[in-house]
Amino acid sequence: MNLPTTFMLAQAAPAAAGAQAPNPLMTFLPLILLFVVFYFLMIRPQMKRQKEHRTMVSSLSKGDEVVTNGGIAGRVEEVGEAFLTVEIAPNVKIKVQKSAISQVLPKGSLKSS
Repeated sequence: MNLPTTFMLAQAAPAAAGAQAPNPLMTFLPLILLFVVFYFLMIRPQMKRQKEHRTMVSSLSKGDEVVTNGGIAGRVEEVGEAFLTVEIAPNVKIKVQKSAISQVLPKGSLKSS
């Protein structure tokens, strides 16, 4: 089957003289429903996680035990505007961005390991 024949087969038949035009709302309804599903399954949960992470990062204080995105665990020694100083071993301190903190550990969890 060649291209022009395929194109002609895909064309819709002309509407009858007495037939009504389709409702514009019904033509866009599947697209609207798809957006609503994406919002509740993907966008809203991601916004909730971002809000929880912002709250966690803003509540960091000296002495908190944290884990970075890279898996480094340590104790917060100094809190700056955008950076934290984290002690990962005795007398070994690193500076990381606040946004690189993935979780706050319960107090005393670093001593047990």
